[in-house]
Amino acid sequence: MQLTVVVPELVWPEPDDQETFAALACPGLGTLIARSQLSRRPPQSLEATLCDAFGLADNVAYAAFRVLGETTLAAVSDACWLCADPVHLRLHQERLILADGGSLGIEGAEAAAIVGHLNRQFSDVGTFHVAAADRWYLQLAGTIDLGHFDVLPLSTVAGRRVGRQLPETSQVRWLRQLLNEAQMVLHQHPANERREEEGRPTVNSLWLWGAGVLPAVTASRFGAIWANNPLARGLGRAFGVPVQPLPDDAGALLARAPAGSRQLVVLDALQAPVQYEDAAAWRAGLLDLEARWFAPLQKALAGGKVQRVRLEASTAYATLAWESGRSDQWRAWRRAEPLAATAQSLARGEP
Repeated sequence: MQLTVVVPELVWPEPDDQETFAALACPGLGTLIARSQLSRRPPQSLEATLCDAFGLADNVAYAAFRVLGETTLAAVSDACWLCADPVHLRLHQERLILADGGSLGIEGAEAAAIVGHLNRQFSDVGTFHVAAADRWYLQLAGTIDLGHFDVLPLSTVAGRRVGRQLPETSQVRWLRQLLNEAQMVLHQHPANERREEEGRPTVNSLWLWGAGVLPAVTASRFGAIWANNPLARGLGRAFGVPVQPLPDDAGALLARAPAGSRQLVVLDALQAPVQYEDAAAWRAGLLDLEARWFAPLQKALAGGKVQRVRLEASTAYATLAWESGRSDQWRAWRRAEPLAATAQSLARGEP
């Protein structure tokens, strides 16, 4: 069995943050890293990393693939889709800071009410859909060419400063106007008025990204996808690969996955803590992954139950890949080092 394990933000982005790295014991992860071959590419989003795993180019039709991974929406069809995710923009030191829907505590009833109102206001443009309280979509009506729709995925701007929300191209002039009008509609919606009265951040904008029509694809090398991430699940379904919910731990996966197969696992619990600079949550999440995934996988690799493990991590340092085979785990002289030392080596650009 060969495993590709995608773990965005595996390494805390501040290498000299001694408090975050202090007493962070992860021997399983440390041994995997120490006895692996490291390769690096320029930093990229989780979305781009997932598409790389399937041989797809960056800035592909993320929305159409993500829709395919949702359990609450109908078939994707041949329409042009955009992710129209609810966000909150606030002004801080003359720059806009974006908070994504996952941090806003949006209730299902609020999402349904707001999207219903958007559909009444913009029925000529297309149809807005709610897949989850923090994941919305816009299915465009008719055949519309958006040109080169170069908008960063929401994961790369959440918790950060943002500039323009849409490209400055003639093809999307109408979409910029739509966004401006949608922001006015959101500002006046009763759900947002209640949120403001209660001291909660409002849904005052949409992040429109990932535009495109679901492309034709070929075969994938993976035998199964294990993920709760909707884009990963949608990619699996598009390529005809069986998709399973993420199991509780590596042991449960190894008990179910057939020997000799290639499996893709997506562990994305560390992403939000890094986006919002929550060091305590990142530490807790990493220790949890160590206990449930990294230590058991290192043991399974050393014991021969798994032939190869590839850890893929999109981080602030680079897009990192540590790959190790069973024989690599016999290199006992390559000892695990503290994760702080790993971060400092990465920051210096060392192999």
